[in-house]
Amino acid sequence: MKYSSILLSAAAGLMCMMTTSCADDLDIAPDGSLSMDEVIQDPVKVSGLLASCYSNIPQKGYTYLDWESLFVALSDDAWSSADGTGGLPVNSIYGDRHSSGSHPIRDNCNMTSYFDAKNGQPWTRYWQQIFRCNQFLDVIDKAAVNSEAERSRFKAEARLLRAFFYSELIHYFGKLPILDHLTSFEEDFSAYTRRPVKEVVDFMFQDLDYALACPELPWRITTEAEAMRVTKALAWAIKSRMSMFAASPLFCEGQNYWEWAYQTNLAAVKALEENGYELFTNCTDTNVFGTSDKNPENAYRQLVVANHLYSASPDDRETIWQHATGDANHYQWHIAYIGCGEANTAFTGACPTQELVDAFDTTDGKPVLDPSNPYKDKDHLEPNYVSGTIYDPAKPYSNRDPRMMAVVMYHNRAYRWDGKNQKMNMLFEQDVTGAFVAVNKTKNHCPSLNTTDRTRSRTGYYNCKFLAPNVDGTVNQFYSYNKTGKSKWKFYRMAEIYLNLAECALEAGHEGDAVKYASKTRARVGMPDLPADGNLRERIRNERRVELCYEENRYFDLRRWSNPEDASLLQKYTTVLTGMRAVKVGNKVEYRRYRISPNPRGGAAPRDLLLPLSNAEASRMESVTGESWQNPQW
Repeated sequence: MKYSSILLSAAAGLMCMMTTSCADDLDIAPDGSLSMDEVIQDPVKVSGLLASCYSNIPQKGYTYLDWESLFVALSDDAWSSADGTGGLPVNSIYGDRHSSGSHPIRDNCNMTSYFDAKNGQPWTRYWQQIFRCNQFLDVIDKAAVNSEAERSRFKAEARLLRAFFYSELIHYFGKLPILDHLTSFEEDFSAYTRRPVKEVVDFMFQDLDYALACPELPWRITTEAEAMRVTKALAWAIKSRMSMFAASPLFCEGQNYWEWAYQTNLAAVKALEENGYELFTNCTDTNVFGTSDKNPENAYRQLVVANHLYSASPDDRETIWQHATGDANHYQWHIAYIGCGEANTAFTGACPTQELVDAFDTTDGKPVLDPSNPYKDKDHLEPNYVSGTIYDPAKPYSNRDPRMMAVVMYHNRAYRWDGKNQKMNMLFEQDVTGAFVAVNKTKNHCPSLNTTDRTRSRTGYYNCKFLAPNVDGTVNQFYSYNKTGKSKWKFYRMAEIYLNLAECALEAGHEGDAVKYASKTRARVGMPDLPADGNLRERIRNERRVELCYEENRYFDLRRWSNPEDASLLQKYTTVLTGMRAVKVGNKVEYRRYRISPNPRGGAAPRDLLLPLSNAEASRMESVTGESWQNPQW
């Protein structure tokens, strides 16, 4: 049978994908008005054809449906205040109401009512992009270009982009077919199968190695006009992450690929460092972020807040690939930050859980809770404290890893809003019936367990990552350090590459390198190196959690670390989550943990390790190939 629904979704409307004009290399879209022969005779239109390969790059951040930071809200790092709002993805998944027939991440997580963030329908969108890359590669050798150097760079870009879209599909779906050429509706697809992730990654590496061997492909983009064009640095970043994914339990199919992943990551770090990539360690705007003696998190916070500026010698040498549009974190000023009815705010979105707060070590480098068994009870209300630390449960936010200050807003923390210096008021007291009531109701940010109230945190915390300390609700501040309200999403940065190497090194038995590279991100904020103790795997995973929180890694990490036969690790971390309540008792404040919901949060069954294909897609592909295409347990 010569028919494939993959090609139906990828190729429909694209078989004669043509362009007419473009302002620069990346801003033209196909409109179908010309034949391919006409397109490839014009160098301007050829560059526009390449531009179509850049379409559908996801924006992430706060651009999911209804301004949700979706993959953060679905991890154990956060709980969303949209939990009681019907029709939104977190409401469906928290309640386990998703299915292979209707899955909100796969089908409807895109902010289409305001702008197209390219986040919805990943199966359709990314196969469409792979088709476009294959189409471009099919014609580029005979196309008119301005120079052979341009042709060489264009080919490298298309192959690198094909690898990127494959990497996105693996994140969501795991095994994939390999389409390495331009396909048509007449092709026989009966022999196509979903290949193991390692085989797909090996195929991706061929594209990435081709790009790395291209003399014309740069290591760094130096001008705003070329923002988001791919580079050799991006090729290494994708190799770093995807070798780690292929070696992880969910994807390795029982094979041990850790030494290969370790060697890949070692080579990635070496190549990136030799070409000028490094951690951003010196804050260049101390007026906003403070000096390192008083605010040791200042360089870290500036890095995640500020947009990377393109230059041959940039201050930020850590960012590897950044989105071109600021819509990638659009409107986070009033969703990620205060909410709670403040002027110029809306609702709170994904707020940090107590479990995330517990993950930040004390300044002496020790974990607050036992890494292997953090809670004594199933409700997480009895923390299993590590003995001999400087942590004080009566002062839970003192003497903590400075990165916590760059992420978490907690009771009595100072902030500036609406032109005034203020403090977070999340203080409760108990009335004669024992019920908790807010202290100073006219000015409070107290957590709410009323799931129809989206303006209050469910956890007792609010998120401030991606926002500068001077963010204000007044018009003149424009709600953001970047003065536009639109921070650009950083897909890859050097800190992740070091942490990828640390994980692969440990799993491959290179404990010294594991400690060395996991400690680099800690050193930036003045934290001691990790000790080489019996909890090193948990400590390295926790360092990854802390450094990369709110950057959409944790959701996928918990899944790739899981055994494909069950989801016990996913269930362990994501079904029971807690918050912290500040309670006024006489003249003192007590901090009391509470379980956010009495019911286990959904989205942690074995089937949730991967997204399902649609039933129609799986059925059609099975009829073509005679093999099952659906992911397990859907």
